[in-house]
Amino acid sequence: MSDSAGASSAQPGGRRALGPGAGSSASGRGRARRRRRRWACGTGLAVALVLLAAAGAGWAVYRKLEGNITPDEAAAAELARYEEERPAALAEGARNILLIGSDSRSGDENRRYGRDAGTERSDTVILLHLSAGRRGATAVSVPRDLMVDVPGCRRPDGSRSEPMFTMFNSAFALGGSACTIRTVEKLTDIRVDHHVVVDFAGFKDMVDAVDGVEVCLREPVDDEDAELKLPAGRVTLNGEQALGYVRARKTLGDGSDTSRMERQQRFLGALVNKVSGNDVLLNPVKLYPVLDAATSSLTTDPGLASLRSLYDLARGLREIPTEGVRFLTVPREPYAGNADRDQLAQPAAEKLFERLRRDAPVQVDTDSDTKATERESGKPSGRASPTPTFSGNTAAEDTCA
Repeated sequence: MSDSAGASSAQPGGRRALGPGAGSSASGRGRARRRRRRWACGTGLAVALVLLAAAGAGWAVYRKLEGNITPDEAAAAELARYEEERPAALAEGARNILLIGSDSRSGDENRRYGRDAGTERSDTVILLHLSAGRRGATAVSVPRDLMVDVPGCRRPDGSRSEPMFTMFNSAFALGGSACTIRTVEKLTDIRVDHHVVVDFAGFKDMVDAVDGVEVCLREPVDDEDAELKLPAGRVTLNGEQALGYVRARKTLGDGSDTSRMERQQRFLGALVNKVSGNDVLLNPVKLYPVLDAATSSLTTDPGLASLRSLYDLARGLREIPTEGVRFLTVPREPYAGNADRDQLAQPAAEKLFERLRRDAPVQVDTDSDTKATERESGKPSGRASPTPTFSGNTAAEDTCA
């Protein structure tokens, strides 16, 4: 995978760099070239796969697609300011990409989902770990209500916040993508190499570009708040329906954020399967809208803001089997000070973070009935300690099985 400065400094198609600020935020900073189509958090892996075909496209198409991508120069500048306090990368060749789903209501497409208060929070955050040699990928959801230490961050107006102990999704509202990255690094001691930011409109466009994604519903759904009415059984969701499906709380699952995150993870697994299928990759008529939606959706760090960088990433991912793409949520438990909030469950959380830091394999228990966030697996075999197994699923799972 290329992380060269040369790939990130080019400005094809007249693309202009972003102004100073804390990174992508609802104020409009960090979005200079963001277009109507954007892409949802968690589909970064899917985008990387479809971009494999971009190298064969004509030059005009190549420049058009590359010009879609927005580099988050503001976040890069803020992170450089704190470089000395950031964790070091311990595993050569491994990469950690932070996927941030914004709940912004700004813009015509997003305003219909609520009032634009001038700020936004991270509706969904996933830390995607790609192993060295690209043997597997592990996507770890971070609950938005997790109580964490948020460092002092640069606000959109240029002022700086004080360090505070608060809910995790407040970091994005305070200081955009840079603040969220620094909060994740402080929480996990894992170096974030790249990041992608996306909002509601982008998620819908990506799903529509692949002609919908199939899910399985055990019961009919009629959710007025989510504008969602669906029959039971196998259902192919369009972009609008998919957005309601991954955001709904009252009528799907038990109403908890835990249930919502598990649903999001399973949906993203289905989306990865759909995008990586030959019906999309080998069909030019279907491929171009996917590439256009994917690249238009991306606001990334400068190191990923080019087709070449994304292609280099995708080239190493194409051999990962769907069972090697794992989804899980960071081990957590009710916060001692407020049962409606979460805190890390130790020592399970540190075991997960330590394995990601060292690029050690992560095992998930795909039994949907399991309640434990982490348990010791395996029988005594003379090893120092058995391999921990975490509750989760893989992209190979059939949601109707």
